[in-house]
Amino acid sequence: MRKVAATRRILADAIGHFDTDDGWSMASHLALSALIALFPFLIFATALASFLGANAFADTAVHLVFDTWPREIAEPIAREVTNVLTVQRGDFLTISVIFAAFFASNGIEALRVSLNRAYRVAESRSLIMRRLQSFAFVLIATMGFLAISILLVLAPLVARIAEREFIWLAPYMGTITLWRYIIASSVIVVGLVCVHFWLPAGKRRIRDILPGIVFTLVGWVAGSTIFATYLEQFSTYVSTYAGLASIMIAVIFLYIISVIFILGGELNAAIRRYREARARIGS
Repeated sequence: MRKVAATRRILADAIGHFDTDDGWSMASHLALSALIALFPFLIFATALASFLGANAFADTAVHLVFDTWPREIAEPIAREVTNVLTVQRGDFLTISVIFAAFFASNGIEALRVSLNRAYRVAESRSLIMRRLQSFAFVLIATMGFLAISILLVLAPLVARIAEREFIWLAPYMGTITLWRYIIASSVIVVGLVCVHFWLPAGKRRIRDILPGIVFTLVGWVAGSTIFATYLEQFSTYVSTYAGLASIMIAVIFLYIISVIFILGGELNAAIRRYREARARIGS
């Protein structure tokens, strides 16, 4: 009974703070910021990859970003993203690419604001420091995608060598698509840990952020599955929004995962408040 009471108290605290602190509006802000930041980030990352000689980056980036999205949501967006990324560009250091990096960093800032509210902390770092950190996140994400792109390009060669040297591996060599899902999922988990750990003001331990991360991952799987099922069986978006259907679907999908993401931060904050209250009573 004690655990049930504690769970109810934590959930009431998390959901109550989410509602009273404009969580629904923050989710809208985060969803729109994510959509606006997505194309600029991929453009910047592809331009940097091309500058460094990694011309196969665009296809890998699309897989890494969209492989974990439901097919009904990902296919139309991924197709447009691929069209954008395959446009030939000139010099890497152009005004458009610099602006792309700036707009991509705005998505990081939206994450920061959302988590600061969820964790109930006031930002003490300067504007310059916050913006530099956001640019660092964009650059690190780009270099991570670039490294994975190179690994996936080398993967077929390594697989052929392994199959030739170890015949018993042959039945397992057709699982490259599975590895793409595994890598994309790993990128999401690592990204969530980094975002919760470093973006909000203040300091947290890994144990302080794990419950919210687990909640976010489970919630994303459940939410995207339900929304994809709805689109497949009951959706009237195509008839209602015509050519805007794909963008409306993406906005609503990003809104759903933004709500779940913010609730993950709220859950972490509520658990921490409960532990601190128990510690005060115990002392």
